[in-house]
Amino acid sequence: MHGAPDDLLPVAQYVRMSTEHQKYSTDNQAQVIAAYAELHKMRVVRTYMDAGKSGLNLRGRPGLQQLLNDVGAPNPGFSAVLVYDISRWGRFPDPDEAAVYEQTCKRRGIRIIYCAEQFKNDGSLSSTVMVGLKRSMAAEYSRELSVKVFAGHRNLVQRGYRQGGAPGFGLRRQLVDEHHNVKGLLTRGEKKSIQTDRVFLVPGPQAEVATVHQIYRLFLEDAKPERVIASELNRQGLKTDLGRPWSRGTVHQVLTNEKYIGNNVYNRTSFKLKIEHKQNPPSDWIRKDGAFEAIVRPELFWQAQAIIAQRSRHLDDEEMLALLRQVLERHGGLSGVLIDEEDGLPSSSSYRTRFGSLYRAYNLVGFQPRRDCAYLEINRALRRYHPTVMQRVAQGISDVGGCARSNKDTDLLTVNEEFTVSVVVARCKPTPAGKFRWLIRLDASLEPDITIVTRMDQSNRDPFDFYVLPSLDFGASQLPEREANGFSLDFYRVNALDDFYALCARTAYAEAA
Repeated sequence: MHGAPDDLLPVAQYVRMSTEHQKYSTDNQAQVIAAYAELHKMRVVRTYMDAGKSGLNLRGRPGLQQLLNDVGAPNPGFSAVLVYDISRWGRFPDPDEAAVYEQTCKRRGIRIIYCAEQFKNDGSLSSTVMVGLKRSMAAEYSRELSVKVFAGHRNLVQRGYRQGGAPGFGLRRQLVDEHHNVKGLLTRGEKKSIQTDRVFLVPGPQAEVATVHQIYRLFLEDAKPERVIASELNRQGLKTDLGRPWSRGTVHQVLTNEKYIGNNVYNRTSFKLKIEHKQNPPSDWIRKDGAFEAIVRPELFWQAQAIIAQRSRHLDDEEMLALLRQVLERHGGLSGVLIDEEDGLPSSSSYRTRFGSLYRAYNLVGFQPRRDCAYLEINRALRRYHPTVMQRVAQGISDVGGCARSNKDTDLLTVNEEFTVSVVVARCKPTPAGKFRWLIRLDASLEPDITIVTRMDQSNRDPFDFYVLPSLDFGASQLPEREANGFSLDFYRVNALDDFYALCARTAYAEAA
């Protein structure tokens, strides 16, 4: 090592490995980083690691999250972060996301150095172009890999092989080799270790199969709903495949999953590139009918589906409200949990979607909750209003010659790539004495350079005034929650909305400058 330890530049290293080949093992990354540090008279004083973590997003990567958190500290103890290459920083589907996290470090005076890349990340035009290109290549690699993996899964499903997931109650996963020779059953959590091995579903223990038959008999012959069936199974001391008591949902799953009649159905839901979980329409499902040995006769299964479909038929507004009134009469009250537990009733989310909110549905059937839920509706309205405030503040910054870019992950505005602005909308709450108070919650974890607090008027429809708060530590007692605060920071009140947002923007811009 050249030079005394105290003469070496203190740096941190970040290493990440998902499931890729040995080239990207954390040990290999650390060796390359150590060689780079020695050559450039650096000393690695801290290591951040995400082993076995995908690089598609920040969630689930505690190492990178901790790194970004430490970078925001007054004295993180290092002046640069060494990373093997750009793909280890992350293969984000949106290359700008990688840039945001790197910019977060640079804004705090901490450089990101890619040790295995053939160029210096020094901010020059050539390096900026190369970094952008490499980020796009990393994103494209993820997209291409996702397409290839999905195509492979689709091919295996259509050949009758099981792809992922627990087998479910009454079923087991059977492992076979490439010649279809049976190798045994996989236990819960156990995975195949040889790439050419495949998995089929087979009937489980006879006692579980008998319970599945009992569920269908109680539902079809005795006309018992799922919740009653669950209670009966629990009285018998029976447990689910997870060793838990039965519930309405677990019984419903046995009655509705086609694997019980031997059909292999895949892609009901998707989470491509780890961006968004979504329910896919049946037209997108991939299926292979008759792939496994059935443990329920198909005619019984489809009879159950017909009953469930009829029960779930489309109801008009009056029919939904009539059912809700019946529940109110039986129980003397209403709640989201009670609605969801009621057999034959649309879910609470269905009422919320149809009528705009549960509170409005309650009012339509004459139910007034003991707890005033009006504030919930106000909060929802303010959440819908927040993007408008963000957009108008950004426009105001643009009007005075600045540039504001919104980050969809943090809801922060980045102004001129120099500082960040958080916009908070505060709900007005009248007191019994006729005064007004504002509930203000700042997200300190985002560490914005400036926060604009927009306090709403008595109706919570229009802005009342606003405060511009620099990046200081504010306790609850310091926030402007009263009508008159004696606050030492800037305070403004305007009448015209356009003037209001323009003034917000100009004030924030001037405060940062």
